[in-house]
Amino acid sequence: MSEVYYRKWRPRRLDQVVGQEPVTQTLRQAVSLGRVAHAYLFCGPRGTGKTSTARILAKAVNCSSPEKGEPDNLCEMCRAVDEGHALDVIEIDAASNRGIDDIRNLNDKIHFTPNKGRYKVYIIDEVHMLTTEAFNALLKTLEEPPEHAILILATTEAHKVPLTVISRCQRFDFRRISIEQIVGKLMELCQGEGIEVDGEALALIARTAGGSLRDAENLMEQSVVSYGSPVSEEQVRGLLGLGGDEMALDLVGHVLNKATGEGLTLINQVVGQGHDLRQLHRGVLEYLRGALLLKTKAGSALGYSEETRAILMALAESTAMEHLVRALKTFARADMRRDSSSPLPLELALVEVSTDLPVVVADVRPPAAANP
Repeated sequence: MSEVYYRKWRPRRLDQVVGQEPVTQTLRQAVSLGRVAHAYLFCGPRGTGKTSTARILAKAVNCSSPEKGEPDNLCEMCRAVDEGHALDVIEIDAASNRGIDDIRNLNDKIHFTPNKGRYKVYIIDEVHMLTTEAFNALLKTLEEPPEHAILILATTEAHKVPLTVISRCQRFDFRRISIEQIVGKLMELCQGEGIEVDGEALALIARTAGGSLRDAENLMEQSVVSYGSPVSEEQVRGLLGLGGDEMALDLVGHVLNKATGEGLTLINQVVGQGHDLRQLHRGVLEYLRGALLLKTKAGSALGYSEETRAILMALAESTAMEHLVRALKTFARADMRRDSSSPLPLELALVEVSTDLPVVVADVRPPAAANP
């Protein structure tokens, strides 16, 4: 069975982690100086390299011949971690091992000396899923960790981790990966796999991934499995259900030009063709945001095609900033979660933006009763 792309192309060194240079530089320096902490908290969105960085750090601190804070990936420990059978690197999924008994088991075993490496490294993924009792049990180990132990906690929701835990860890925040960086990594992947793909397809995948390299790699693999090589933008749109993406751009034009009738007709056309209204909603928000960034001269790395960029630029230049901001806020408030098949939230948002709804509502209110 072939290995999936996101695992096959997972970084094996800190300098291969995409888009997290402040984090990797600090960790590399800590390993080089022998100043590794006993507890780390890696926070950030999914697919940004938290677990991969934790594994690389586990290799680096146990590597027999580290090079400037990087693992050599040749020694027995490095190979064992890469292959997933290192006895001294223990990964725990807190989503399924979240109770106090699981943490008590960790507390008991962490005091045993490492089998082969210098450190016993525990990587607890989605640590925010632990129960309150489990966090309290973990505190004791965080307060008095054994000299041979390192705890790396990873989470996508740092606000759910108790402050008493956060204060006992070195915290590193992983940021969303930029479209340009994702495109660069996907190009490297495609070259390595012998895949032909056009740049607009890569840009579309990168935008859809929302800053998650893992999601982008999965989308790339789905495209290759579905269509083979070469991969075109049109094929990626079909895979992602973005047949109505051009309609989203057209709808943005109607919104900003206050063309209420045309906009309502288009929304119902999308419904009739069976396109996903949530995807239309996301597309409208993306294009409105793009127009806003272009208007403020901050849209140099949006990853749009030249044609789409030109359309958005023209819309941005012809629209007052106040109207553009109002449109973005109104569509951001449109709730498509309750019934994704109903066009009503989009229709209401369109009417509210295209007409001065607060004034209209005020005009049709009955006059206040006169005081006797």
